[in-house]
Amino acid sequence: MANYSKTMPLLLSLTRREITGRYRGSAFGLLWSLLTPLFMLAVYTFVFGFVMKSRWSVPSATNTEHSMAEFSVVLFSGLIVFQVFSEVLSTAPSLVLNNRNYVKKIVFPIHILPAISVGAALFHACVSLLVLLCFAGFVFGGIHLTVILAPVVIAPMAVMVLGVAWMLAAVGVYFRDIGLIVPPVLTATLFLSPVLFPRTALPVGLQPYLSLNPLAVPVESFRNVVIFGVQPNWTALGSYLLVSILVAVLGYQFFQTTRRGFADVL
Repeated sequence: MANYSKTMPLLLSLTRREITGRYRGSAFGLLWSLLTPLFMLAVYTFVFGFVMKSRWSVPSATNTEHSMAEFSVVLFSGLIVFQVFSEVLSTAPSLVLNNRNYVKKIVFPIHILPAISVGAALFHACVSLLVLLCFAGFVFGGIHLTVILAPVVIAPMAVMVLGVAWMLAAVGVYFRDIGLIVPPVLTATLFLSPVLFPRTALPVGLQPYLSLNPLAVPVESFRNVVIFGVQPNWTALGSYLLVSILVAVLGYQFFQTTRRGFADVL
């Protein structure tokens, strides 16, 4: 992208401001970035782990019954990935609308607004990952070296989310109802993804179709490297990356094309 050397410092500065500004004046501050996923973890653990008795097959686990603690850790890993996905896309439709003062500033690169959201979401994911590693080390007796691959398996999803965010931000200027459509779509994406259940819970004939869910590959890859200590499916991850790049390119082009009419609508 043009003026990369000038845009990157601005992007980092605004991302930092987005992170600190979100919690300014609150009693718990940045602690909220941790409390939110932990609350989700408690609810989903109770519903799916205690009530519905869902379990994952944990490789090398000595407990064949798979304890509630193991289930919670595995579930938390998936929720971290979903939180990045949801945090960016739920706010994307209103990004330009909430920053309309930037639109008429010719020198301001408004295309970085979705990137700021992605950066903030990844920061919150890092905070949650630190907590996850503490839980995983206690429950499973250690942390696998494959955890260093966590950024590698998350990066393709971040690229895809950025592309979709560009599209939603642009559409949100002209079609305000998109902000009401996105939340239920995100909820459906969560419940139809391997965040709450393993792929093996589906009939064999349906398991390959789960990969059509944009959360499936990153969730399973993240869980493999962070919790199970096994290599991700590099073929699936490579294919996902190619699709993500395509989505990002199309999303950026769409945003740049439609932005010419933003000032007239706003």
